[in-house]
Amino acid sequence: MAADIFPRKKPANTNTTAVQQYHQQNLNNNNTIPAPNWQGLYPTIRERNAVMFNNDLMADVHFVVGPPGGTQRLPGHKYVLAVGSSVFHAMFYGELAEDKDEIRIPDVEPAAFLAMLKYIYCDEIDLAADTVLATLYAAKKYIVPHLARACVNFLETSLSAKNACVLLSQSCLFEEPDLTQRCWEVIDAQAELALKSEGFCDIDFQTLESILRRETLNAKEIVVFEAALNWAEVECQRQELTATIENKRKVLGKALYLIRIPTMALDDFANGAAQSGILTLNETNDIFLWYTAAKKPELQFVSKPRKGLVPQRCHRFQSCAYRSNQWRYRGRCDSIQFAVDKRVFIAGFGLYGSSCGSAEYSAKIELKRQGVILGQNLSKYFSDGSSNTFPVWFEYPVQIEPDTFYTASVILDGNELSYFGQEGMTEVQCGKVTVQFQCSSDSTNGTGVQGGQIPELIFYA
Repeated sequence: MAADIFPRKKPANTNTTAVQQYHQQNLNNNNTIPAPNWQGLYPTIRERNAVMFNNDLMADVHFVVGPPGGTQRLPGHKYVLAVGSSVFHAMFYGELAEDKDEIRIPDVEPAAFLAMLKYIYCDEIDLAADTVLATLYAAKKYIVPHLARACVNFLETSLSAKNACVLLSQSCLFEEPDLTQRCWEVIDAQAELALKSEGFCDIDFQTLESILRRETLNAKEIVVFEAALNWAEVECQRQELTATIENKRKVLGKALYLIRIPTMALDDFANGAAQSGILTLNETNDIFLWYTAAKKPELQFVSKPRKGLVPQRCHRFQSCAYRSNQWRYRGRCDSIQFAVDKRVFIAGFGLYGSSCGSAEYSAKIELKRQGVILGQNLSKYFSDGSSNTFPVWFEYPVQIEPDTFYTASVILDGNELSYFGQEGMTEVQCGKVTVQFQCSSDSTNGTGVQGGQIPELIFYA
């Protein structure tokens, strides 16, 4: 994956096999000079410098990296390190420099330290999903800004609902505001997926509070409540507490009151929160009175609903029409391809309805990328006979990356003729997002760029 995001430059006029062999030896710290004149194998200073990566040859310092029980001893060359990092320069050549042959670094993982050394020695960025956060920490600690930026770019590229909460916590720790903003965009739009992810339970208390306070969280409050209880159970384990109701409430502390329980649907409260045991009897009674009484009691819980997100609609037709012999549906697929220039989250499609009075349609909607299904849903919608569009939603918003074409499809089942779009546009500006459209080979019912169904993409940005 890292190789795709950060392509390596091929060395010119170099014995490629020898270079690759050397790099593998260096990773294993098992260096054997292949010939007395090894320098002659490498025509550039960059390649000769790379030979010294993780090489004991001429090493004048060693690092014992990693926590006790998991350390690795790595060789270094002070001059090379000082050229690559101001911290190393101060460490070896500054006014307070200490002449140590061995330096212990217990707070950095060996794999992350090696990734940083590889960048300093070889000018190569080699990142992996399981070590990129540790590498970012090392790059920040030793002030290697270009490597740190590459780590952040890697994280932004791999950002999803599954890891957004953990990365939010880390981005705040590393003071990376751009990454923090990207995390919030994912968490807001795909809130229910993010809250149900395993990573949500790994966040720290401060991050938990910031998520529970979030006005634009696009989730049902019962989902927020259940996620907080799941976090509390894991937090009890971290603190070596028995996961009792009392201890869960203890670890949640005042964050419990950030859950907007009074804004839940009454059924959700009665069948969920009220029977969870986490609320006191007085809190349960007061919330029931909040739902039913004219004179509402004062509550410690936030009682104002979250604002959530307002979906945007990208309409791709300039007009619509109907004819006596079209648009008909007999199980055939209406499909269109689209691409965006910024990351968005597709929540659903706007579809045309009956042109012959009110009618109900069954719609199977689907979103694919290179043949892989990213989201699908089967639902019904009722059209009132007007030329308006009618929304059909995915269960969860689907994350869409920029500059890649996706396929939006729908199979409609309905006896009535419907409206269809005309004068389609190949490019539409919707707020700050530019959407491009092209015909799809999946379309078997006539929909294309110029006309047909799927007049709207409904999304969060």
